[in-house]
Amino acid sequence: MKTKLILLFFSLSLLLSHANLKGENSTNNQDPEKDKVLISVLNYMLTKGHYVQKELNDEFSKHVFTNFIDGLDPSKRYFTKDDIKEFSKYKYQIDNQLKESDIAFYNLVYGRFLSKIKNAKQYYGSLLKKPFNYKKDEFIDLDYKKTEYAKSEKELINYWRKQLKLQTIDRIQELEALDKEKFEKDPSHKKMSFSSIEKKAREKVMTSMENLYIRIDELEHKDWFSTFLNSVVSAFGPHTTYMPPNIKETFDQDMSGKLEGIGARLQKKGIYTHVVELVSGGPAWKQGKLEEGDIILKVTQENGDPVDIVGMRLDDAIKFIKGPKDTKVTLSVKKKIDGTTKDITITRDIVQLDETFVKSSVVLKDGKKFGIIDLPKFYINFDDRNFRDSAKDMEKEIERLKDENVEGLLIDLRNNGGGSLDTAIKIAGLFVDKGPVVQVKYRNEEPVVREDIDINTQWSGSLVVLVNELSASASEIFAAAMQDYNRAIILGGNQTYGKGTVQNIIPINKFYPNYDKELGFLKMTIQKFYRINGGSTQVEGVYSDIAMPTRFSYMNYGERDLDGALKWDKVNQAKYIPVNSYINFSDVITSSIERINNDPKFQLIDEYAKWLKNEQDDSTYSLNYKKYKKELKERETFSKKFNSVFKYKSNLAFDSPKYELPLFKDNKDLEEKRMVWHKNLSKDIYISEALNVLSQLKIDDKQEIVKN
Repeated sequence: MKTKLILLFFSLSLLLSHANLKGENSTNNQDPEKDKVLISVLNYMLTKGHYVQKELNDEFSKHVFTNFIDGLDPSKRYFTKDDIKEFSKYKYQIDNQLKESDIAFYNLVYGRFLSKIKNAKQYYGSLLKKPFNYKKDEFIDLDYKKTEYAKSEKELINYWRKQLKLQTIDRIQELEALDKEKFEKDPSHKKMSFSSIEKKAREKVMTSMENLYIRIDELEHKDWFSTFLNSVVSAFGPHTTYMPPNIKETFDQDMSGKLEGIGARLQKKGIYTHVVELVSGGPAWKQGKLEEGDIILKVTQENGDPVDIVGMRLDDAIKFIKGPKDTKVTLSVKKKIDGTTKDITITRDIVQLDETFVKSSVVLKDGKKFGIIDLPKFYINFDDRNFRDSAKDMEKEIERLKDENVEGLLIDLRNNGGGSLDTAIKIAGLFVDKGPVVQVKYRNEEPVVREDIDINTQWSGSLVVLVNELSASASEIFAAAMQDYNRAIILGGNQTYGKGTVQNIIPINKFYPNYDKELGFLKMTIQKFYRINGGSTQVEGVYSDIAMPTRFSYMNYGERDLDGALKWDKVNQAKYIPVNSYINFSDVITSSIERINNDPKFQLIDEYAKWLKNEQDDSTYSLNYKKYKKELKERETFSKKFNSVFKYKSNLAFDSPKYELPLFKDNKDLEEKRMVWHKNLSKDIYISEALNVLSQLKIDDKQEIVKN
């Protein structure tokens, strides 16, 4: 498993700070005035409004210095010790420079980096021309925090050699395994020689590197400057970020689950824009002529001239393809099937990203019917409050499940990274009477209690909430409220993610209104969450009533592992009344814990999690091919005991609620997606245990209230 991560690691290392950035790698589009305005306004916004009051001092300067250089060169491929020594004259001066809107440090490092990029192409091109010495005993450590910067260009080239050699070795191993598999299936297959496989492996690495640097070459000054700005704002906390205008648009789409366009996911491959997926129910999907794998060559607006998008940045190409509802766009497409070129006209529409939205299923267990609600995020459309949001959809889904006569609800919040606080409060209110849900605190102010103001309780039956280590932010607010009210049993990983801070996205132009250029947005931490019992969800998250082993159990994964994360603290408890909804709450928890502790499947998952942690900590690889294969074989042999770790079958039958069945007649894609989801639910050991818990819970009809 470890070796499968090598190529991914290299791609992430090289593009660590370039995610979501597009453009050309050039300096001719610099705008010094805009750069200085951004620095000045961000400085004002952060010092006046951020939750953390931070002095711009030497410690701050050191953070920006280290963060920016690491962001540009995370794997120590570009800069040498001499470069770092030269940069170091600004190490404790950046704070003073920023106060004067001076970006001399950025200009020095950025300029040097551009020249290093040019050298890099020569390095990998030269090194991949001939075979490496695969008999040499040497190793590489991919934990680059332990690696010193190269003392010379010669040593730098050696760093490159080792990294490229490891990528090549990994490719050789894959190609050898593939060749062996072909021979086993067909004995007449002529096995490839090692030299042929080795050459092919280097060619694949070369192609990968060339594609990577095509993407890097598309970056322009404003994108690199965004990297620098994020080095500055991250000194205030890990969730404070600068967002260029195009990234804000993507964020809004993600939060709302909708966009206007043709409903196709696109990807840049080389100089071409490829269709990689059609959104089910979207305009392109309904029109039926555009297919996955097609290449878009030209885009023509209604009554407009064709625009050639070959070689164009993906972001720019998307701007031509997207557009308002009811407008038409014609795509000149090279078809994947036969290579012919066809013009396809599509009428744009609102595209709903279905994977964002609530969905539900019903299941029979022990003669009782239960409902499962999957809530992937707390979504909302900030620009159109009349559009669907997670609170409205949850209310509808619960009513539909009540029509199915379900006796209990399981809400799945696994991997739910949060979203809108308002919707989390409203959803909590569906399960409790009027009262506090969360406390929110600005810096230097007393916490404000946010309440559910609806006196109605939509669901008063049994409730279980399933979480994991990736359940964060608004998910933790909801889970914590259900736990504090004794309204639900929380089960899943040992604790949730631990993100207990609130960010607001603020237009920077708002603080510089007469400036005629778009400055982007600042996502800034302005508040902190506290449970109604007074404790923060920051760092600690929500501890499960029933903890189950997961693959993340021992991993460094959560708010507590982020540099600069705010500390846990507490405030006064809010005035709320817990309810004793159940007559056997503690007994059900005890029974489940005993069941999990004695279950060989969960024991194996726990052992697997420990193994994953060891694999995460072991960052060294042998560059002697025989030893590399031996180590790989040993890992594969040991890992075989985990082949069945998540193989599970509950024999439970999951179905769609009745309202959804007529929809399948016109949307076979939706039907297929639901069938896959239901099949996965039947093989999910965590769902199975959650249903065990749900089936055992007994509601106290008297609903005794205990004053706190």
